[in-house]
Amino acid sequence: MKNTFGSSVSVTIFGESHGCAIGAVLDGMASGVPVDEEFIAHQMNLRKSVGAISTPRHEADRVKIVSGVFNGRTTGTPITFIIENEDTRSRDYGELAYKARPGHADFPAEMKYHGYQDFRGGGHFSGRITAGLVAAGAVAISALKTKNITIGTHILTCAGVSDRSFGDIPSDIEKLANAEFAVLDDSVRELMTEKIEAAKNDGDSVGGRLETAVYGFPSGVGEPWFDTVESVISHILFSVPAVKGVEFGDGFALADMRGSEANDCYRSENGRVVTTSNHNGGITGGITNGMPIIFRTAIKPTPSIYKEQETIDMRTNENTTLQIKGRHDPAIIHRARVVIDSVTALALCDQLALRYGTDMNF
Repeated sequence: MKNTFGSSVSVTIFGESHGCAIGAVLDGMASGVPVDEEFIAHQMNLRKSVGAISTPRHEADRVKIVSGVFNGRTTGTPITFIIENEDTRSRDYGELAYKARPGHADFPAEMKYHGYQDFRGGGHFSGRITAGLVAAGAVAISALKTKNITIGTHILTCAGVSDRSFGDIPSDIEKLANAEFAVLDDSVRELMTEKIEAAKNDGDSVGGRLETAVYGFPSGVGEPWFDTVESVISHILFSVPAVKGVEFGDGFALADMRGSEANDCYRSENGRVVTTSNHNGGITGGITNGMPIIFRTAIKPTPSIYKEQETIDMRTNENTTLQIKGRHDPAIIHRARVVIDSVTALALCDQLALRYGTDMNF
C-alpha cells in the first residue's frame, strides 16, 4: 500500500477512521515557511460537519504538530501532523464486516487485503483521512501565499442548483477563504441547503461539482508529457474520496468548439504576456502559461444512504440486502472544497520545487 504523493515536496497520510488517530507527514518543504496554527485550525473548521447537512459525527480535529516546526517556522525537516479520533461509534459497523456497502470500497478492499483491513467507518478508505491532508495543505497554502499565489474553490452545482462561475478571481478567492458554505452567489446557498436536507429526509444523498481557481501561479512550470500540470493535479484530485471527474478550463465543452473559439490568443499587456481568453484553464502543452489555473471536479453523492440496497455476503458470496445504520453525510461537497484547496496546494508546491529547487525561497 502506497500512501505518499509528490516528488520534491511530498505528503504521506496514515490512520483509519475509527483508529486512535489519523494524520500526515509533509516532507521536502523549504525551511522558514510560516506555520500559523490558527490558520490550520481555521482550515480544519471548514472541513468539519455542519448542522443538518452533515454527519452528526463531530470531531474536534485538534491538530498536534510533533516535528518539523520551531518558533512558528518550518525547519526543513519532515512535519508530522497528528489528529486524534474522539467521536467514534464502531458498533454501527458490526454487520459491515461481511456485507459490502454499495458505492464503498468494502468489496475491492476485501479482494486486495483478504479480510485484514479495518472496516470500521471505512477504515483507511474513509473521507476522514482527508483531515490530515487539510492540515498539511494549510502549510502548503501559506507557503504559496508568500509568493502571492492564492487558491479558492466554490460549489458550482449541487443537486441541480447552480452557482455563478468565477468573475473577479482575486476578490472571489478572498470571499471564499472564510465562507462556511462556499458559494459565490449568496442567493443560491439556501436552495442548495434545502436540496441537501430533502435528500437526507428521504434517506438519500446528493453530489455536485466544485470549481477551483489558482491565481498568481507563474508560467513555465510543468512537463510536456507524462508529468503535465494537468496530470499531476488530477493525480492528487482523484485520490480524494468521491472525486469521479476532473476537467480543466472549458474541459469537455472544448470538444464542441472550433479552434477559433477554443484558442487563447496572446497579447502583451504592461510588459506581461497574457491571453485574451482562458478556455484552456491556464495550462497549454502541459505547462502553465501564467493565466489563472481553472478546473472543476465532480463529487459523487455520498454512498452511505439509509435506503435498503442489494449487496452480497462476502463470507458466502450469496446475495443479500443491507440497510446502513450509523452517522453519515447527506452531502460532502461543502466539506470537500477545502480538501480540494489543500491537495491542490500540495501538488503546486511540489511542482514549484521541481522547477526552482527544493529550497525555493518561500
